[in-house]
Amino acid sequence: MVNSFHNDHHPDLKADFILANPPFNVSDYGAEKLLDDERWRYGVPPKDNANFAWVQHIVHHLAPTGIAGFVLANGSMSSRQSSEGEIRKNLIEAGLVDCIVALPGQLFYSTQIPACLWFLARGREQRDEILFVDARKLGRMTDRTHRDLKDEDIAHISEVYHSWCRKKNAGNYTDVPGFCKSASLKEIRKHDHILTPGLYVGVVPQRDDDEPFETRMKKLAAELTKQQSESARLAKVITENLKKLGFGWVQER
Repeated sequence: MVNSFHNDHHPDLKADFILANPPFNVSDYGAEKLLDDERWRYGVPPKDNANFAWVQHIVHHLAPTGIAGFVLANGSMSSRQSSEGEIRKNLIEAGLVDCIVALPGQLFYSTQIPACLWFLARGREQRDEILFVDARKLGRMTDRTHRDLKDEDIAHISEVYHSWCRKKNAGNYTDVPGFCKSASLKEIRKHDHILTPGLYVGVVPQRDDDEPFETRMKKLAAELTKQQSESARLAKVITENLKKLGFGWVQER
């Protein structure tokens, strides 16, 4: 795939839809030969990371109303290394970034690098907003090292995205604290064009159990006293055991 930078077999292609899973964080992609490449419309990618070279390669091949979805390493959402922050800012300000989805960890068998989904769209209506979805808590562990997204998880993310796309045409999208948020360009600028969903979706509201503050504090104080007493007991046991092992110089506190 790296040869796509140097030997583009479809130089004139303008696609309506693009799906891609480019390799993460490629450090040697021959950047020195591509400094004046026409694809780098939003900034010259750093020489030691091809992530934003892939992004701009994809944008270059999008039709005037094309949509692209691709997987990238999480660093792409927030990195300011070399020119990456400036490229991300330019893509946002050009109204190309449609949606960002933070994925759960341990999804891939080939890498443990945390990943996210980018959706770009040309000619989109909601140019002053970006949808953020924090899907990190979705899915289930299939073993100690791998997680799977269930069909209903994928359908849930898809429905949120499509309802957001229809928002201006009687769509039923609403923000869900801790999961999804339609953030304005103004808010994104305040965060220096960082696209990490956790910055925008907030947290899940905690249920209020209606317990009076004084009652709760009494319980917490009693629990603290109990734990301090147990800590003192364990410290005494440890000191006695150390003395039995010949470490008599250890003083009980």
